[in-house]
Amino acid sequence: MGCNNNTTREEIMKIIEEQNVHFFRLQFVDILGNMKNIAIPLSQIEKALDGMMMFDGSSIDGFVRIEESDMYLKPDYI
Repeated sequence: MGCNNNTTREEIMKIIEEQNVHFFRLQFVDILGNMKNIAIPLSQIEKALDGMMMFDGSSIDGFVRIEESDMYLKPDYI
């Protein structure tokens, strides 16, 4: 059972429990179109699903300057 374009937060949490998931990779694309990702533990998944997962954008080439480095990863449920 996997996620699709219409998966809800509740369905994701159910899949996590059923599949005994412990770690996640959150993927995004940088300004140059290169795939990037961060790994998070299960303890942080609700924070990530609520759009409250922060990362340092200045560590990604071409993303942001150090003054603008605190960024959020927000899930796209569509």
